[in-house]
Amino acid sequence: MEKKTLFDKIWDAHVIKKVEGGPNVLYIDRHYIHEVTSPVAFSGLKNRGLKVFRPSQTTAAPDHNVPTLHQGRPITDVQSKTQVEQLEKNCKESGITHYGLGTEEHGIIHIIGPQLGLTQPGMTIVCGDSHTSTHGALGSIAFGIGTSEVEMVLASQCIMQAKPKKMRISIDGNLSNGVTAKDVVLYVIAQISTSGGTGHFVEFAGSTIRQMSMDGRMTVCNMSIECGARGGMIAPDETTFEYIKGRKFAPKGEDWNKSVAKWKTLHTDEDAEFDKEYHFKAEDIEPMITFGTNPGMGVGISQDIPMGDNLQGSDKTSFIKALDYMNFKPGEKMEGKKIDYVFLGSCTNGRIEDFIMFAKMIEGKKKAENVTVWLVPGSKGVEKQIKAEGLDKIFEEAGIPLREPGCSACLAMNDDKIPAGKYSVSTSNRNFQGRQGPGSRTLLASPLTAAAAAITGVVTDPRKLL
Repeated sequence: MEKKTLFDKIWDAHVIKKVEGGPNVLYIDRHYIHEVTSPVAFSGLKNRGLKVFRPSQTTAAPDHNVPTLHQGRPITDVQSKTQVEQLEKNCKESGITHYGLGTEEHGIIHIIGPQLGLTQPGMTIVCGDSHTSTHGALGSIAFGIGTSEVEMVLASQCIMQAKPKKMRISIDGNLSNGVTAKDVVLYVIAQISTSGGTGHFVEFAGSTIRQMSMDGRMTVCNMSIECGARGGMIAPDETTFEYIKGRKFAPKGEDWNKSVAKWKTLHTDEDAEFDKEYHFKAEDIEPMITFGTNPGMGVGISQDIPMGDNLQGSDKTSFIKALDYMNFKPGEKMEGKKIDYVFLGSCTNGRIEDFIMFAKMIEGKKKAENVTVWLVPGSKGVEKQIKAEGLDKIFEEAGIPLREPGCSACLAMNDDKIPAGKYSVSTSNRNFQGRQGPGSRTLLASPLTAAAAAITGVVTDPRKLL
């Protein structure tokens, strides 16, 4: 019998047709949409006289453009207002469930999907957003698609897609105190580079991954695309089942038992082959921080910025250009560098565990006077949990108000922009030039490292404050 990887098992079960010498026609179980990449797709359907084929399998929420203050008031930015209103209108006309502003389910689409139990093991999931890979943490194949593909899925519940190669990244051992899931994935990307996963779908495995909570696993899979991979996934286990059980759209009663029995078969067979494998040790990982302008330009927080002596050609040019943009020099220490902003949130680190980590670090302390801190929950559900656990009080005592859910300063499509030349320690996923606002300078880090910087006003090793 053929030995299959987890990826093979799910992919092969969803292939409707193989195009000779071309892509597969792949059936999609769950389609997530938001306000930025869906308007043109809906227009395309209307122009062709088509209706949404299976509206019950599409779920919508506005997240990229929404304000994170005074969400009860009308949106002032004209473009944002138009996109948010258009999403609601399109969903109403098509019979699609829409979790808009003001609803208790509202939030970043990649946070509310798992939170509502819509994301389940064995599914194929797409969204017009690159960080759709987040859902792979629950044992699904999830990846981002373009606007024309969003239209294709709305029209047919299928997509044409070439089958990617398979990669396994195994991390084994126990993480040191102060090291989080975010540090693990930043370490992996720094090791294999931002192009190391190109053309592959990654399965994360090993004892370190198994020990992670679902929130941690979602952080890892969220950033799998930052090494160039098509997506990331983790085989479902008892942690996964426990997380899904009892959620709004999770199977109930006898259906639950049947589902779990099926989900238990979703793992890579022993001796199944991958096109590429990597192995890392948990004890080699310390809290990470980026120094450049892509997520692969990261170092352990106690280390210096690399000299770049081993780089050649375009790699050397990019390295020099990145340091010039950041106003850093080779060989400098990252620790002690002055910062201006701290951002906790995004689909990478906007879940309850991230806010608990931040709160534990900051409790009883005050934020540094020179630092502006934005705490943005990933959903109304997370916001509710924060308040139920009294974390908002801890934040307020530290001089930090809690904001309302949205993508916020991850990509600065709303008013949450880091000013030009300012340094932001951010728990989001990308540190590209201008990503958090024109001329902004982003240092990617974990919630613990972000909290340490918020207290001290400089890049600080969180282990020294724990």
